[in-house]
Amino acid sequence: MVTLGLVAARFNSSVTEEMEASAREAADSRGATVAETVHVPGVYDAPLAADRLARRDDIDAVAVVGAIVTGDTDHDRVIADATAQGLTQVSLDRDVPVTFGVSGPGMSGAEARERVGKGADAVDAALDLLEELP
Repeated sequence: MVTLGLVAARFNSSVTEEMEASAREAADSRGATVAETVHVPGVYDAPLAADRLARRDDIDAVAVVGAIVTGDTDHDRVIADATAQGLTQVSLDRDVPVTFGVSGPGMSGAEARERVGKGADAVDAALDLLEELP
């Protein structure tokens, strides 16, 4: 059985709570177990939590969920880029799949709510990657 770590951002919780539920449903439907969920303040904080989970011997992959909503500045793009780079580095450093189920940047709150399925996509990507890697 595949065991996952899940990182869920609290910022934009009206969206991210549904994303987390979507991720859990996807894991259940594919026979995977979510061993631990780490809630972080926002997606920018996800790489450290993902790294901690990826270090564990009982975690096969880590799925990260969150929502980045556009504000009055380009801050959302900075957050998305830094987070994506950080999570990629964790995956490469730990040799553990770390998937990016983060909606945004460049979207409104309504658009983010339409993409709660990104939680399931992150889990599916993690499980698919585990199946493909030697």
